[in-house]
Amino acid sequence: MRIFDLSGRVAIVTGGNGGIGLGMARGLAASGATVVIAARNPEKSEAAVAALAAIGATSAFVPLDVADPASCGDMVRQAVDRFGRLDILVNNAGMSIRKAPQDYAIAEWQAVLDTNLTGVFACTQAAYAPMKQGGGGKIINIGSMYSIFGAAYAAAYSASKGAIVQLTKSLATAWAKDNIQVNVVLPGWIDTELTQNARREMPGLHERVLRRTPAGRWGVPDDLTGIAVFLAAPASDFVTGAAIPVDGGFSVEF
Repeated sequence: MRIFDLSGRVAIVTGGNGGIGLGMARGLAASGATVVIAARNPEKSEAAVAALAAIGATSAFVPLDVADPASCGDMVRQAVDRFGRLDILVNNAGMSIRKAPQDYAIAEWQAVLDTNLTGVFACTQAAYAPMKQGGGGKIINIGSMYSIFGAAYAAAYSASKGAIVQLTKSLATAWAKDNIQVNVVLPGWIDTELTQNARREMPGLHERVLRRTPAGRWGVPDDLTGIAVFLAAPASDFVTGAAIPVDGGFSVEF
């Protein structure tokens, strides 16, 4: 079905060299998109590019420090200069610092928001002009279950991810006239490097997640491939401003 065909489209995936980002990149590439991996770690990113090339995709690495707005702008310009257009942006790069709220240094709070929220805005702002020039585009932001729920040990992360939902709605409203759809995916507990660290730091987390998740398992990055393709493809041309959980039922279990 051509409504899921991404041939000829160019996608940027921030933080696309591992975890959820790489899972989404694989889905976009398998559907025909050229994929730019934008991240800090060159060795890890080149390995991701090689993995995409192994499935027949055109891919490239462009350096990005998402906490630096100038780097966000440079990254988008390099991607457009290399491939001639920009159709899809996946804002996936993120971080967390796990502490009780009273123990946060303001610098730590700011570091999380700079990466998870301001970085998303800077990349999205940079993507607007080439998308508009190309006749439209798709922006996929990555939120979290903590866009919905609170967490005693992740105040900054939860605040940033809640804000991503409202930012998504505002951008969707502002740019609908330009044929740019903006949506946010809310992953549940996905088995990534970030959540593996969380399990080491939080005894009992693994068991609590399994008890709460109706699907009875942790997600894996490839569980995000389908939603990435849908939100990037013509199939979702009338979907904008939506916040979509991909969580095995975690957010609906009481």
